[in-house]
Amino acid sequence: MLRQVAEGVLVHGSEFCQSNAVVVQGRAGVLLIDAGIHGDEMACLANDLSELGQTVAAGFSTHPHWDHLLWHAGLGAAPRYGTARCAATARDRLSGGVDAVAKAAGIPEQVPLDLLGLIIGLPAETAQIPWDGPQVRIVEHQAHAPGHAALLIEERGVLVAGDMLSDVLIPMLDLNAADPIEDYLAALGLIEGVAGDVDVLIPGHGSAGGADQIHARIDQDRAYVHALRDAHVPGDPRIGPSARDGWDWVAGVHERQLQRLAQRGERDGTPR
Repeated sequence: MLRQVAEGVLVHGSEFCQSNAVVVQGRAGVLLIDAGIHGDEMACLANDLSELGQTVAAGFSTHPHWDHLLWHAGLGAAPRYGTARCAATARDRLSGGVDAVAKAAGIPEQVPLDLLGLIIGLPAETAQIPWDGPQVRIVEHQAHAPGHAALLIEERGVLVAGDMLSDVLIPMLDLNAADPIEDYLAALGLIEGVAGDVDVLIPGHGSAGGADQIHARIDQDRAYVHALRDAHVPGDPRIGPSARDGWDWVAGVHERQLQRLAQRGERDGTPR
């Protein structure tokens, strides 16, 4: 079911990792950001839009992880965009075939894969999503995944954060990057630079928040990344006994990140 979070901005939730698909109403249809996960959920979204008399004018994937690259035939054949680096990474990862990606990632059977990753890379340095609706500024960074984009819907005061600033997920670094810690801190700085224009925050996974939440979540994510960098135990409510029911697996992600960063430090001689 679509839920309005700001004027002309609605969210459709998925049961999978509390994922959020974001709908932005325009003059000749909607912009659909990170369309959803399970086939029946995306079909429900298509039906909800139809009942509102809306069609999809454009799609956008915030980053090249499979759960943000999905689509459903019921949503139509609108152009689907991503940053240039996001699209190139998606093509590279899918070059061995969708079945190989599904097996490696453990993608659930309920997920339709026939339209996975069919996105158009916008020219490098593109500042706005090309569509007939409210201006949507692209804030590109390299935290979490190559070509990741946060999107600022300026006229609505809404920030779509992709896989950052979640109240249920810790920062998940791109551990294949040359300097994942600095990439993440730099991205938080970029987002902090636009935070003054934000009234509503929508993360890729978790709960939307108001203006009072954005700086709190930036600070929380920065503290977590600093703790990883310094090999300290973070006092983070998203890990351990204080984690929400069903999210205990996040502690395992934290442990794997600690181990990988320690291994990187041993290889290059850099203390972590």
